[in-house]
Amino acid sequence: MHIDHAGIATDDAAELAALYEVLFDLEIAHEEEFDGMSVVFLDCGNGYLELLEPLEDGTIARYLEDDGPGVHHLALATDDIDAALETAREHDVALVDEEPRPGAWGHSVAFLHPKDTGGILIEFVEH
Repeated sequence: MHIDHAGIATDDAAELAALYEVLFDLEIAHEEEFDGMSVVFLDCGNGYLELLEPLEDGTIARYLEDDGPGVHHLALATDDIDAALETAREHDVALVDEEPRPGAWGHSVAFLHPKDTGGILIEFVEH
């Protein structure tokens, strides 16, 4: 596995993307509206920053209300998401998703509960 992206909750993905483009010399690799969010992926060369702006009530909107803007999750790329989930189960790690589900950019994703991962919401991503 390797780090695929860091998901960042924001009130304005376009504004934050424009800042990061200039500040860090990053380019937008992908943009879409997905699951009630505007999602922007910025290419860091060896991973991405995923900017998540809620367009309706949902997980990211509630996160922003409770915690404000900032890092929401860390995503790890895997070639076998089912095996990664099974390893988590074998180690008694609570799963947010028992089975992979469709994610942004057409990837399969599944999340691990932060209570068992050092307080960090971990996402498995299979491209």
